[in-house]
Amino acid sequence: MASRTRLFILLSCLSAIVLVQAEDPYLFFTWNVSYGTISPLGVPQQVILINNEFPGPNINSTTNNNIIVNVFNNLDEPFLLSWNGVQHRKNSWQDGMLGTNCPIPPGKNFTYRFQVKDQIGSYFYFPSTGIHKAVGGFGGLRVNSRLLIPVPFADPEDDYTVLIGDWYTRSHSALKKQLDSGRSIGKPNAILMNGKTGKTGGKDDKPLFTMKPGKTYRYRICNVGMKTSLNFRIQGHTMKLVEMDGSHTVQNLYQSLDVHLGQCFSVLVTADQTPRDYYMVASTRFTKYMLTATGIIRYVDANGGKVGPPSSAIPPAPVGWAWSLNQFRSYRWNLTASAARPNPQGSYHYGAINITRTIKLVSTSGIVNGKLRYAINGASHENSETPLKHAEYFGVPGKVFKYNTIVDDPSPTTSNNKITVGPNVLNATFRDFVEIILENHEKGIQSWHLDGYSFFPVAIEPGRWSPEKRKNYNLLDGVSRHTIEVYPNSWAAILLTFDNAGMWNLRSNQWERYYLGQQLYISVLSPNHSLRDEYNIPDNLDLCGIVKDLPKPAPYSI
Repeated sequence: MASRTRLFILLSCLSAIVLVQAEDPYLFFTWNVSYGTISPLGVPQQVILINNEFPGPNINSTTNNNIIVNVFNNLDEPFLLSWNGVQHRKNSWQDGMLGTNCPIPPGKNFTYRFQVKDQIGSYFYFPSTGIHKAVGGFGGLRVNSRLLIPVPFADPEDDYTVLIGDWYTRSHSALKKQLDSGRSIGKPNAILMNGKTGKTGGKDDKPLFTMKPGKTYRYRICNVGMKTSLNFRIQGHTMKLVEMDGSHTVQNLYQSLDVHLGQCFSVLVTADQTPRDYYMVASTRFTKYMLTATGIIRYVDANGGKVGPPSSAIPPAPVGWAWSLNQFRSYRWNLTASAARPNPQGSYHYGAINITRTIKLVSTSGIVNGKLRYAINGASHENSETPLKHAEYFGVPGKVFKYNTIVDDPSPTTSNNKITVGPNVLNATFRDFVEIILENHEKGIQSWHLDGYSFFPVAIEPGRWSPEKRKNYNLLDGVSRHTIEVYPNSWAAILLTFDNAGMWNLRSNQWERYYLGQQLYISVLSPNHSLRDEYNIPDNLDLCGIVKDLPKPAPYSI
């Protein structure tokens, strides 16, 4: 009997050791958010810093890492961070949008806790409150592959993050005041690349990155801007596209890439040119004005000699949106890569799944009470004091919002209809396979993002969508991603399975449109109320609005 007891204790200890060793690693970060003064355009202006850095620090993680970020808000107003493209499986509590989280009050802190899962690729984080995004608070977030999951290219010599975006010299409070008064914020003042605008002919500029002759480097390029699509190129070099928005791609070569708002691309660049300095260039697209930022890449001379300055001949940007549409059509998912793929309902074979619901979303705009508003299908979203997810979880949604304030198929005259203002929530059935049509009736390009999911963009075409257009869909190797552009007077179709329970934001990436109502939330409820489908409300989550003092509902169980 004693020997059996000892054996039982030994096996229990070994099991405990295995469980401890099997737990995925944790990465801990403490971030202090504060105001600071920098001069990216030569004029001092107030920006938002994270740990005194602009842009903020990179998060360098590996698949399945648990990310713990303790954010201290040292601003004089509420603040919130969101994680662009990170899916937060079963965990919209960590999404960092005003429909799911209370903003962090001034002088307080909040700790985000989420797992990056198998979503190898390039992402970024940003402030989702007000117009904070216009003045900083953003940074890169990369998810590297575990050793067990090989990537479809050799390890690069180094890995660089390039954050590009348009920039305003006005403060975020001035921009917010302008939008609140009913006016557009107008065109930006400049383009920044990793916080700098650069200058051609600036032979004394410090390099942003260095390369050794003959070596290959990975560049992760993200458009973190407010309003403008950008074209990115590297003087004298071709770029091999290997990943976008967390998915490996067929490895085509490009001279330049259109990077639309909210998108991230990874390219491989080989230092195969004459050793000297070279410009990276980011310039505006689809605008009547031209703004350009440059950053220097410096070849490191193996002999320690001084390299030459960059050529002043900046490679030109492409012209017209048809060029960009053709580039979109060249993107293909790498179906042979050994990497994680969406698997619920076998959705990596998305072309073989029957569509259960079609939702057509048409962007509109108009004047409401003398002020400019943007809308989707005639509904302009307005945030409530109580986050929508909180109201739903505590069983009081009717006191905060109504479901399905828009119809799935708006009438052709939607753009002329009256715009309603209020919380905008679309109800979705768990695990439905859905077709979403984003229709752009305007002269400018649009960019859309969906939190909590990757989707399959199967078509972008000029004109208006009709069911007959499905015969042109790419039902084999559309790149799984979370952001999609829609060209002027065109439409885009995306397919996805609503298999991630939670409350998820679908929004315009053009931030004045987002701020003035061009967004909605999609409520995906699991009928089982099970931890297998959705996590319980975190113990540290701040509550606000009408649920602040309500008792918490009974937690979900397996």
